[in-house]
Amino acid sequence: MARTVTSEAATGDPIAHFLEEQRYHGKSQRTLDAYERVLRRFETFLADPDRVPGETTVPAEATRRECMAWIHELRGEYARSTIASYAAYVHRFYGYMVRVEEFDANPMALVREEMDERIEKNPTRRDLSVSDVRSFVSSIDHPLHRAVIVTLLKTGIRVGELCNLDLRDCSLESDLRADASVRPRAALDNRPNALYVAAGTELSDDRPAANKRQRSTIVPIDDELARELTCWLAIRPDSRSELAPLFRSTDGDWGARLEPHAVRRIVRNYAEAEGWYEAGAGAGENVTPHYFRHFFTTHLRDRTGDRGIVKYLRGDVAEDIIDTYTHNWGGRVRDVYESNMYSLTAGPE
Repeated sequence: MARTVTSEAATGDPIAHFLEEQRYHGKSQRTLDAYERVLRRFETFLADPDRVPGETTVPAEATRRECMAWIHELRGEYARSTIASYAAYVHRFYGYMVRVEEFDANPMALVREEMDERIEKNPTRRDLSVSDVRSFVSSIDHPLHRAVIVTLLKTGIRVGELCNLDLRDCSLESDLRADASVRPRAALDNRPNALYVAAGTELSDDRPAANKRQRSTIVPIDDELARELTCWLAIRPDSRSELAPLFRSTDGDWGARLEPHAVRRIVRNYAEAEGWYEAGAGAGENVTPHYFRHFFTTHLRDRTGDRGIVKYLRGDVAEDIIDTYTHNWGGRVRDVYESNMYSLTAGPE
């Protein structure tokens, strides 16, 4: 039994206590939200007398049997990898509370060891063709949504990196900037039609997400993406930030920097309409912003046969390779990219 020792935090709201400490440890807001969503669901399960007979049970009093019952209930609703992930969240919660001596034991430890479900490190994803994705893009009319989704598909950047783009990180030959004082950054001089994706260490101000790449990357923009961004720049709301974010909200938080949860919601809505997203399904079934990064990687790598350039564009490669490709950006990188980038608006290939 995971009995609590005397502690105001543990006897009050141990989940809130855990989340607060994880925030101090530097966990992202997205990670904290995921932890809270799962842990509160577990807490609700424990407190329901119809599912856990007897008096109301709190996390500090849960036993291995209650943990087993919760996992059993999840099996009727979620994919195997999702169940494994949820069990891992609860396991980490208990493990941490034991290490800081708030709880005496971790009732999820043995349950997790005996589970058949496992987190898929490299799930087999839905196999969409370029024609499938082209049809998907053609169904999107909203300028912001089109610009966001085509940017994800054409660059392979992460959703947080997309949200962190500022107006100065975008260089277009046909530029429409309401504020003429906001010019592309110096790294984009003589590099028209390009995006500058900053390394995480460059972003010192408060952002909705962190950039994971260790080195900054200059990603080409082809004619199709340039058209989508030009259309978006022509109608985007005025910025509420001195940083002039590239992508800004057009709904309730009008003009504010678009946040990752909003991008995921946009993609999810269109994917659900296409039958490519189902609540509870795993990464292998659902089309998400991260799926677009996978799509970009797979198709561009197959077309080019050049893993180095694809890794450079993704921001995955070592410092010496980054330097080599950055130095040769105007030649090899741009030429290979433009010669092999798939079309999302033309006819069948």
